Amino acid sequence: MERELAKTVIKQAKGSTQELDQEVEQVIRLGSYSEGSRRPMKVRMRSQVAVEEIIAKKGKLADDTEHKDIWIKRDMNLEEREKEKVLRNEAKEKKQEKDGDQEK
Repeated sequence: MERELAKTVIKQAKGSTQELDQEVEQVIRLGSYSEGSRRPMKVRMRSQVAVEEIIAKKGKLADDTEHKDIWIKRDMNLEEREKEKVLRNEAKEKKQEKDGDQEK
C-alpha cells in the first residue's frame, strides 16, 4: 500500500506517466504506529537522476488538491540538518526584525 502511494505521489510530482516500478527501490514507514496519526515515509530510489528530477519538480504537488498536504524532502545527515536548522533560525530572526521595522 505504501509503495503504491509513493509511486502515485512521485508520478504526480514528476508530471509524468512513466512507469516507476524500476525506480522505487524501497519504501519504509518511519516512526511507530498510532491509530489516526500520519507517519513520514522514506522512499529509496535506484537512480540519483530520478531523485534530482523529483526534487526539482516537487512544487507541482502544491497544485494537486489530493496531495497538497504531502511534502517531499531530500534525506539529510545530522550535519546537514544542523546547518539547515541554523539557517532557518537566522531567517526567522531577520523576518522578525523586518516586521518590527515595518511597524514603526
